[in-house]
Amino acid sequence: MNAKVSPPRRLLIFDDDPAIGQTFAAIAETVNFASHSATHSEDFFRILKEWNPTHIALDLVMPGVDGIEALGLLGDLKCRAEIIITSGMGSRVLDAARRAAAEHGLSVAGVIAKPFPAAELRALLTKTPVVVPAVGPARIPVPQDDLGEFTEEELAGALDRRELRVFYQPIIECAAGALAGFEALARWTRANGQAVSPDVFIPFAESTGLIDRLSDQVVSQAMAWLTGAFPDTALLLSLNLSARSLSDETLADRIAQACRQHAIAPARIILEITETSAMSHSITTLDLVTRFRIKGFQLSIDDFGVGYSSLVQLARLPFSELKIDKTFVISAQKSKESRSIVKAIVSLAHSLELRVTAEGVEDEWTLGFLKELHCDFAQGFHISRPMEGGAAEKWVRERILPDRYGSGIDRADPILKT
Repeated sequence: MNAKVSPPRRLLIFDDDPAIGQTFAAIAETVNFASHSATHSEDFFRILKEWNPTHIALDLVMPGVDGIEALGLLGDLKCRAEIIITSGMGSRVLDAARRAAAEHGLSVAGVIAKPFPAAELRALLTKTPVVVPAVGPARIPVPQDDLGEFTEEELAGALDRRELRVFYQPIIECAAGALAGFEALARWTRANGQAVSPDVFIPFAESTGLIDRLSDQVVSQAMAWLTGAFPDTALLLSLNLSARSLSDETLADRIAQACRQHAIAPARIILEITETSAMSHSITTLDLVTRFRIKGFQLSIDDFGVGYSSLVQLARLPFSELKIDKTFVISAQKSKESRSIVKAIVSLAHSLELRVTAEGVEDEWTLGFLKELHCDFAQGFHISRPMEGGAAEKWVRERILPDRYGSGIDRADPILKT
C-alpha cells in the first residue's frame, strides 16, 4: 500500500466552538488542506510550534487569550502563516483586527464575517501560495534585496560615484486618464550588484547626515531627465522631502537654483512632505513651506490620514495638495470604512481648495471609485510601477500618438488604456 502523502498546505483553526472547527476542517479538506483545531490557547500555540501551519484561521472572540492578543503573540513569534480572521462582530471590528494584524507584521489572507459561505473560505485558502513559515525567535524574513549591511563610508562613496538612480512612477488625471507627471523615487544598487530598499538606505542616510547630499542628487537627476525626455511640456515632477531637511534654511534656495539650472518653472515641481513630519516640526515647517510657496513651488502633504494632526494645523500650513495614504486606497474595494475615509479626505481637501492625489491604485475598480469622487490625480501599480528613465519615456511613447509625442505632450491626451 502506498503511503499517504500529506497535503502541502496546513490549516490551524483557533476557535472555541468545536463545531466551527469541524466545519473549517471539512471545507479545507476539499481544497487539499490538512487541518488541526484548537479551542484553548495552550493547545493552539503548542500545535503552532510543532506543526508549523501555512495558514491560520483565528476567531476574535475567545475565552482567555482573545483573538487580538493571539495576533500580538503571533507577531512576537514572527509567524509567517497566512492569517484568516473570523468573527460575528461586524465589519468595523474585522477591519480593525486586519489592521492590527498587519501592524504586528503578519500576513493577512482576509477576513470572514460569521456566518460565511464555504466558497468564501475556499477562496481565501487557495489564493495564497504555499509557504513553509518559520515560527520562533528568528527575524522576519525580508526580500533578498534588503539583506546585507553597509557602512556610512559605502553610502558616501556611492554618492561620490553617483551610483544612486532615480525611478519614475506616472501620475494621471483621474477624470480623463491623461498624464499629469511623475513622482521621482530614489533607488540604489550596490557595487556588488545587490539592490538596497529605499526603506533601508533613506533612513540610514538621515541618521548619518547624508540625506542632503542624497536629496540634491535626486533633485538634479530628476530635473535633468524631465527636461531631456519631455521638453516643451507642462508635466509635473513630484519630489519627496526628508523630515530631516525641514530645518535646512538653504533647502528652498538649492531647489530653486536647480529649477533655474534646468529651465523648469517652480510651479511644475511638487514637493512632498509627510503628514507626521510636517506636524511634528510645525514651526520650522511653516517657515519652510511658506518660502517654497513664495518661490512658486507646489506643496503636497504626503501619507495623509495616517498621522494624528489637527485640522487647525492643516489649515495653517499653505499646502496646495493632499496625498491620500495608500493604506486607505488599496483597501477601499473591500472596506466600507476605507471608502468613507477616502471620500471624506477628498471632500475636505476640495473644501480647502486643495488638489487630491490618491496613491496605491491597484485595479480598475479603485480608479473608477476615485473618478466618482472627483479625485484629481492617481498613481499606483494599475497605472504603472516605478520605472527607470528610459522605460518611463518608452511607456509614454507607446500611449501617445507619434505626431502628438513628437510635438510635445498635451496633458489632455489620454494615456491610460481602458
